[in-house]
Parts: sequence; C-alpha cells; structure tokens
Amino acid sequence: MSELQLDSLSFFERLELLRLLEEQQVRTSRRRFFDLFPDHGPLRRDLYQKHLAFFKAGFDHDERLFMAANRIGKTLTGAYEMTCHLTGRYPHWWPGRRFDEPVQAWAAGTTNETTRDIVQKELFGGIDRYGTGMIPFADLIGDPRYRPNTNKAIDYAMVRHVSGGTSSIGLKSYEQRRKAFEGTARHVIWLDEEPPLDIYSECLLRTATVEGIIYVTFTPLEGATEVVRSFIDGAEHRV
Repeated sequence: MSELQLDSLSFFERLELLRLLEEQQVRTSRRRFFDLFPDHGPLRRDLYQKHLAFFKAGFDHDERLFMAANRIGKTLTGAYEMTCHLTGRYPHWWPGRRFDEPVQAWAAGTTNETTRDIVQKELFGGIDRYGTGMIPFADLIGDPRYRPNTNKAIDYAMVRHVSGGTSSIGLKSYEQRRKAFEGTARHVIWLDEEPPLDIYSECLLRTATVEGIIYVTFTPLEGATEVVRSFIDGAEHRV
C-alpha cells in the first residue's frame, strides 16, 4: 500500500489494517519451519552446503558434531532437524535419518537459563510467544509443562506426528548433572553447546537400545577437550 493510499484511510481503517498486518506476522511466525531451505530464491538451500552435509551425515552416523564459528546457524540447524524428527515432516530433499513413528527426544543446553533463552526459544518461540519457534504451532499439542519456580522454562512438550501418534521432547541442562540424564531410552538427543563428557556418555546409553541418534552443535571455545577429540579422532560411528 502506497503512502497516498494510507493517507486516504480513516483512523479506524488504519487500526484494522494494523490488526491484519499483525495477524499476518503471527501466522507467518507459526509456520517458520516451512520457509527454511527452499528450492529457489536468495535463501535457497544450495547456499548452505555445510548444513546439508550435516543432515546427510545422519543417514549412516549415530553421532554427529556441527562444530563451527558463531553466527553460522548451528542452533537453527539443530532445531530444524529436531522438528523434522518430532513431527515426521521431512522435506522432499531430506538426505538424513528418518523416523517413521513418533519419537521420544531431549534437547539440552548449558544452564537452565540458556536452555530457555536459546534452545527453547528456537524450538517453541519466546517466553510470551509460545508457538512461534521452529515447531509449527499446529503441531503443538496443548500447553507445555513448565518447570516449577522458573520463568516459563519448559520441562517437556507434546508434538503431533504425521503418523497420527504423539512425539515428546524434554528440555534439560548440563547444570542438572548426569543423574538428570538417566532414565528411559531416547530416539533423538540434541545437545546445544559442548556437554561434559559424563553427560555425553549418559546420552549415548539413552539412544543405544533404540538405535537412536545424538547430535551436538557448538563452537569449540574450550579447545581440544575430550568430547572434541573423540570426534576429531574419527570413530566410525562419529562425524
């Protein structure tokens, strides 16, 4: 709409236009997943070969590390893959691992606060904007369960899978220590930022019995740690 056309609107017409624009923005934010890695255009996926290679490596590697500098899109990449597995909405070009049935998943960050502000925000949206993250709003089932005595830090949420079943994802942090990562099997575990070795080892146990996958996204700020070396040394199942 041109400036001249806008000037011709009444006060109430302008309010209605503003409401419609805000509604359009909300609807777009609730479908963010579908706009990423398109076939064509300025953001076409051919421009993101490292991200695509990371996805593809999941086809025959149970453990993966996306180690890169800041602002490369590591967390976005991790959230995108997690959304694919939770919903079963794999794009036509998807080269990596697929789960035909609902999955049980975890995503974790360094602290409760950073998990909420980074991982949770990427998957679900901001604290007061639930449903505007990577997971499509239409696929979220009800409200999430929040951790007590936190500022809306999500404990777990349920996600609709295309098969008709229900996936679940729990959010954790490394400051909860290894014991918090004990328990039942998990098909998918995403660790955003480098985990302590004992937590990483525990996560491997959680995926082992169901042939699950674990992937890590971080910038190696602490140098050649044990976790970093385990990938660099190149075990067959790690990449």
